[in-house]
Amino acid sequence: MQRYLLLRLAQTVMALFGVTMLVFALTRLSGDILDMMLPAEATAEDFARVEKLWGLDKPLVIQYGVYMGNVFKGDWGRSYRFHGDVLQVVIKRFPATVQLAAVTLAWSTIVGVSLGVLVANKKDTPFDLGGKLIALLGQSLPSFWTGIVLVWVFAVILGWLPVQGKGGIKHMILPAITLGWFNVAALMRLTRSAMLDVLDSEYVKLARIKGLPEWKVIWKHCLRNAAIAPLTYFGVLAGFFLTGSVVIETVFNWPGTGLLAVEAIERRDYMVVQAVVLFMAGIFIITNLVVDILYAYLDPRIRYN
Repeated sequence: MQRYLLLRLAQTVMALFGVTMLVFALTRLSGDILDMMLPAEATAEDFARVEKLWGLDKPLVIQYGVYMGNVFKGDWGRSYRFHGDVLQVVIKRFPATVQLAAVTLAWSTIVGVSLGVLVANKKDTPFDLGGKLIALLGQSLPSFWTGIVLVWVFAVILGWLPVQGKGGIKHMILPAITLGWFNVAALMRLTRSAMLDVLDSEYVKLARIKGLPEWKVIWKHCLRNAAIAPLTYFGVLAGFFLTGSVVIETVFNWPGTGLLAVEAIERRDYMVVQAVVLFMAGIFIITNLVVDILYAYLDPRIRYN
């Protein structure tokens, strides 16, 4: 187990290092940073002054070294559009993303896993057919289209829910449903498939022969052994809710890091773009590391592969 943990930690560090290189390179390839920072009427003297001020007159390798050194010290740069420390700008928006992600993760996990267990026990029935239809629609409809339709129906026509912005629980319902709809379908399919394999196993037949209540056989013995496949997806799921909410936050004007990334791109604030991508990539990678550790705990065979 210790060897497995050390290997995964080393892979995590390498992945984070690779992300920093990729993000740093892409922000430079997107165009001349000075053209993004300065207005069209700027003079050659203005370009030279800003270039020296931001250290852009040095070779890219040195710029990257300086950037990484500052990142390790907690200095992720300063935003010239949001007027403040970049890391503080990101952290200020992060709680809104976590709030939305937590609600979405809770309801999509509960609904997705529960539906997966139920449709597996009702195989080849109308209930199972309905579950397959939910899975098909959930994984086929684009999230931005789903969000727009939900806004049109529940906010515009019926007037039950607010259209956008952050507020009470009503403000979270539409973005949470839109963000989690795809993953409800995915979790349901994974749980159904895993449960069908477990339901045909010998130990389940033995548990029923011993006279255990059916609910205990299904929800305690079967679900625990079928949880490995959904757990593998759970890491992707948690990371997606935290890092992949750019579209949903934009549609519903939810003031999180996803919307911050869009605003930074529109305002050409490359320092904020770098910080958001690096921050979110780190969360995604670390989340998957935690899931891999849990995966190895549930299935000891993983530790030796």
